Amino acid sequence: MPYIPHSDADRQAMLAAVGVESIEDLFADVPADACFPALELPPALSELGATWELGSLAEGNLTAGAGNCFLGAGSYRHFVPAVVDAVVSRGEFYTAYTPYQPEISQGTLQAIFEYQTMICELTGMDVSNASHYDGATSTAEAVITAVGVHRMRRKKVVISRFVHPEYREVVRTYTQGMDLTIVGDDDGATDPTDLLDDDTACLVVQYPDFLGRFDDLSRLSQVAHEVGALFVVATDPIALGLLKPPGHFNADIVVGEGQGLGLGLNFGGPYLGFFTTRKKYVRRMAGRLVGQTVDADGERGFVLTLATREQHIRRERATSNICTNQGLMALAAAVTMAALGRCGMRQVAELCYHRAHYAAQRIDALDGYTVSQDRPFFKEFAVRCPRPVGEINQQLLEEWGIIGGYDLGRDYPELRDQMLVCVTEMNPRPAIDHLVEALGEVAA
Repeated sequence: MPYIPHSDADRQAMLAAVGVESIEDLFADVPADACFPALELPPALSELGATWELGSLAEGNLTAGAGNCFLGAGSYRHFVPAVVDAVVSRGEFYTAYTPYQPEISQGTLQAIFEYQTMICELTGMDVSNASHYDGATSTAEAVITAVGVHRMRRKKVVISRFVHPEYREVVRTYTQGMDLTIVGDDDGATDPTDLLDDDTACLVVQYPDFLGRFDDLSRLSQVAHEVGALFVVATDPIALGLLKPPGHFNADIVVGEGQGLGLGLNFGGPYLGFFTTRKKYVRRMAGRLVGQTVDADGERGFVLTLATREQHIRRERATSNICTNQGLMALAAAVTMAALGRCGMRQVAELCYHRAHYAAQRIDALDGYTVSQDRPFFKEFAVRCPRPVGEINQQLLEEWGIIGGYDLGRDYPELRDQMLVCVTEMNPRPAIDHLVEALGEVAA
């Protein structure tokens, strides 16, 4: 937000409006030991001095944009078109929260409607909400939706152990007290369909999975539906620019993290959890659904078709009281998808795919490193390293200015000393070659 200072006259006018004469009178109720200068704050700075001070502090960090970054594992460095910030910084969007009076919020509603439409086209699904906090919460809401579809009669949830570890943790947190049995993420099962039975509410898989691998989901979908369970897919929207949409595998719910759609890394948030489903499950979906209609004069208009949060409807009928429209983040994603278009989305996905495979081949040729390439992968792949991943990453950062990959041993004991390397369109060949050279030196 722009800095707009108050003049002395402004301050006096505001003090007079609230009935006090001075700043000290305004804060008279604050204990003396908590008032300035008891806080020992540094001397005041001018705007120019504050800018210099903050700039020098920021220079102490190595950001993903300042160095070569090969860290992914759920948050990715993708290109953000300039038009995204130009649109989301407009006051009418930047200051809006949620359309509690939807009929007079046509601009906000249209933006959400366009977002929903593009997310549905991308995933191959019927309806989308707008939306959840992040990919983890949207996955948890998908589980709750599936249990609700079965009217709580089915109490078992099967989650592939190669769904993002943090997503699995959030699912467990969200469903505490629901008397559910969650299996598949800690029992060593290699095929989650072996755990399905008549008590299963849903099967949750990731596409591409946490290790970047992807397969045809048809068999998993079929087996889940044969026992009456819903098939839930967590996915990367960037990958869907190239890969077959989960909706074409007859998925019932498709969720994921929309951070790669124009949001940047942003030190971990705010992010965007998208949520799509089949039309027949729409009334079990948490969040809001914007629809298109015509007004009394036949002109195009937008309405809040469904609002299932307790602020809008009776509490006992709400599907969730922990959701949000994430309006600004959804707008950024919509602007990104519109700016790139169908061809642009595919081009970004192809760049990720081909550069990741180039990097995998180069790293696999190094002494001491092994890349498993027995299954197709998108933009991430696991590398077996000759030394502990933490040591390698520290040396990459300190000596080469490179942010290395994710240590898979943190979540998968059997993958100790394996690094999850991520390559996107932001890693050109010279950057990849630089990484390969550094890994070779580190191994030696």
